[in-house]
Amino acid sequence: MSRLGKLPVEIPSGVEASLDGSTIRVKGPKGELNFTAPSLVDVRHEDGAIHVNPANDTQKARALWGTVRAQVKNMVHGVTQGFEKNLELVGVGYRAQMQGADLKLSLGLSHDVVYSPRPGVTIATPKPTEIKIEGADRQVVGQTAAEIREFRPPEPYKGKGVKYADEQIRRKEGKKK
Repeated sequence: MSRLGKLPVEIPSGVEASLDGSTIRVKGPKGELNFTAPSLVDVRHEDGAIHVNPANDTQKARALWGTVRAQVKNMVHGVTQGFEKNLELVGVGYRAQMQGADLKLSLGLSHDVVYSPRPGVTIATPKPTEIKIEGADRQVVGQTAAEIREFRPPEPYKGKGVKYADEQIRRKEGKKK
């Protein structure tokens, strides 16, 4: 039994949730998201909450039960408060700046990297060495942060590169004579 799957997802005031077959639509102040639940999971909208239950007693249905509930909870959280990822640039001359809606990165390569954000994501650079990614969809915000980090992941000797703000880099010792 999924302990989290049994809990209903409460719909706060100011958020509209509708259920059309197995498609869940959630609309709030930060945007609108939708998700199609698999047929192995039964989703109901009643009493100002969304209830998720497995459609049958198979292992796959029980596995998807908590996952679908987490997706719905993330959608409700995303349209009310939104999600945010912070990146830091570590290295001499590593800079980030906005060029219109695009992000221009100077990462010690022979050229500057220009990244166009996905729809529904806003990127800001409060400092030249910080990048702030915000959006309503948790998966899209995380994927955007991962794609930006992929241009120059942190290396283990000096820690140079693009890293998450809360990431700890495991450092290696250099060569000895």
